[in-house]
Amino acid sequence: MNTPPSLDALIDAASVIPVLAVKRLEDAAPLAMALAAGGLKVIELTLRTDVALDAMKAMQDAAPELIVGMGTIRTPEQARASAEAGASFLVSPGLTPELGEAMLATGLACLPGVATAGEAMASQAQGFEVLKFFPAEPAGGIAYLKALEGPLPDIRFCPTGSISREKAPDYLALTNVVCVGGSWIASPGDIDAGNWTAITANARAAEAMKGR
Repeated sequence: MNTPPSLDALIDAASVIPVLAVKRLEDAAPLAMALAAGGLKVIELTLRTDVALDAMKAMQDAAPELIVGMGTIRTPEQARASAEAGASFLVSPGLTPELGEAMLATGLACLPGVATAGEAMASQAQGFEVLKFFPAEPAGGIAYLKALEGPLPDIRFCPTGSISREKAPDYLALTNVVCVGGSWIASPGDIDAGNWTAITANARAAEAMKGR
């Protein structure tokens, strides 16, 4: 297993991070290869299916160059299990003190979810440096993130949630945004259909947004 990246290394490698749900284990390897062929380096697999942990391992084996993290972490037990299974980083939809403690204890780079200024301040106080802004569009989107920059200039965000391919570059242009999450890169429909060519094309488009 590759050494998990530091938070700074993770952010440097990320652009638009595909947020994935793998329902069938046999889809994991071709999905990983399709994303890697498009040039992406960082992906988030969500802990929403029974095969998620096994799928993570299969993706890492199929495309060792990928940095594969586990998302939808909601409990301390899930944080520990994901770390033990080889996750390179952890992402949560929200944060409790107990979950934050467990995530930090893994030693992995972590992106805990927040939706308000108060949650962002509490997460920073607990020791987190980059936060997942979720659900980005319903929670206020670009306008909200711009409003946070003044009072919270030292907090960086990875907005995720209903961000379209068209809006992703606008999010990436914000000075307090380091990367974004996007489910459009590998939609459930494309994964179910084995539409790997389309996923590679989407991945290539996402990677090209980096550094704009």
